[in-house]
Amino acid sequence: MIDVLIVGGGGAGLRAAIAVAETDPSLRVAVVSKVYPMRSHTVSAEGGAAAVIGAGDTLDEHCYDTISGGDWLCDQDAVEAFVSEAPKELIQLEHWGCPWSRESDGRVAVRPFGGMKKMRTWYAADKTGFHLLHTLFQTTLKYQDIIRYDEWYVTKLVVDDGRVHGVVAVEIRTGRVETIPARTVVLATGGCGKVFPFTTNAAIKTGDGMALAYREGAPLKDMEFVQYHPTGLPFTGILITEAARAEGGWLINKDGYRYLQDYDLGSPTPTPKLRSMELGPRDRLSQAFVHEQEKGRTVDTPYGPVVYLDLRHLGESKIDARIPFVRELCRSYQNLDPATDLIPVRPVAHYMMGGVHTDIDGATPIAGLFAAGETACVSINGANRLGSNSLPEILVFGRRAGIAAAAFARSHAGQAEASAVRAQGADERRRLERVRGGGGHGERIADLRERMQHTLEGAAGIYRAGDVLTKAVDTLADLGERAQEARVDDSSTAFNTELISLQELHAMLEIARTVVACALNRQESRGAHQRTDFTARDDETYLAHSLVHRAPDGSPSVGLLPVTITRWPPGERVYGRD
Repeated sequence: MIDVLIVGGGGAGLRAAIAVAETDPSLRVAVVSKVYPMRSHTVSAEGGAAAVIGAGDTLDEHCYDTISGGDWLCDQDAVEAFVSEAPKELIQLEHWGCPWSRESDGRVAVRPFGGMKKMRTWYAADKTGFHLLHTLFQTTLKYQDIIRYDEWYVTKLVVDDGRVHGVVAVEIRTGRVETIPARTVVLATGGCGKVFPFTTNAAIKTGDGMALAYREGAPLKDMEFVQYHPTGLPFTGILITEAARAEGGWLINKDGYRYLQDYDLGSPTPTPKLRSMELGPRDRLSQAFVHEQEKGRTVDTPYGPVVYLDLRHLGESKIDARIPFVRELCRSYQNLDPATDLIPVRPVAHYMMGGVHTDIDGATPIAGLFAAGETACVSINGANRLGSNSLPEILVFGRRAGIAAAAFARSHAGQAEASAVRAQGADERRRLERVRGGGGHGERIADLRERMQHTLEGAAGIYRAGDVLTKAVDTLADLGERAQEARVDDSSTAFNTELISLQELHAMLEIARTVVACALNRQESRGAHQRTDFTARDDETYLAHSLVHRAPDGSPSVGLLPVTITRWPPGERVYGRD
């Protein structure tokens, strides 16, 4: 019997595993990951991690920037806990060996980031996620009792009488299906960017953890809030980090004009200072791109309209010292050199502010089930996450979820394995065997996935409208039914990636339906959710989280949950102050 079973081997999952091992070495801990942990998507984070460290900055200012940036949809008690604990987590990473970049006097270097009034983003050049994940993984190796299920895919949570009792998982290498009993489960599977056709997310980001919890009765929260990053490379969607603009990069249109000066980015004056306008919030910058496109001031390419990111004026030495990975990506994937060439960029789906509904310690409404990281919605990100808040979030709430899960496991240590565990496991094994044996004679998985992605992009992209969302509700429901009969040609057991792809498609369709349902229900514009038919923010009705449950017929049922306000009443979003 596993005491704490963690699903997901990225930053949040590994931090939770360390927290359990440190809290109570007697507990049995296991990490199940569908990829080798070092291939988790945390590795791709480039820009940095926000935490108060410098003189002249305060915890309250970080709180305010986060809450204002989230358009007042953040739970303020969670934000205060996050901001307070973030510096401790980054210092702990330093002690574990994370090589933070340094100033010439030896202090940790910080850079500005979008929506933050003070420089508080720690970084390790522009490979922060890479170094953070390496540090966490190497630290877990000190705890030799941590059990690892590398390249196993969880297909089902085992829940009985309102409490989680483990998972059912497939070993991808062999096809073996195993029931893993556990006293507690922590979901840390990351986001679900692959529900969109053009995304910075890796192919593994298919919303698995969100769907697992949702199917078993845990509600999802704020699923309509999807963050677009303003600078993705055309065709690939690979992210050009916000650090490129923090170091002084400019966004220009086809005429070479820094067009952001024409838009209200939430700054205290109608026209922000030229030197800081590229560090407006991500939602506003992505929306400005759409307006430039409508005005005919973008550049048409085979992969859609683009504008340009101009780094040429920074000089080769600064680019190599501060953002070397940006240069590497541009050379490898665009065949250009940012020291001498303009970089074509366009907005790209990047991050889910929504996720599994949890409390401040990661607990879900299902007893024994916890969630952390992008899988979860605690909520510190509200309607728009500020750049560089996500890495400290996985550390702070990964640790909190691990500690809470350990406490739950200790308090239920004497309880025997539920009889439902093996029965549910056997049912799931039979289901997977039917699918793998050639079950389904319908459409190809790839065709259904592509239709889902383009439906969601058209209905729940940067701008939304009620009539389009209503049509998408029906389209996605139809796709969900057709996916039940999707064709699986591969009947082998070893590395049957077609079987896994079908399970991922089922998860993505569940998630896509919640995104559209929540977006249709929220009749206002707030942060990353912009309705062309309801253009104003409506605090009287919608200063509340969307809470979506799975109805008995499989459809999403949306309600509202009040936002927790502690010290900062709703106000105007303000950026760019000096």
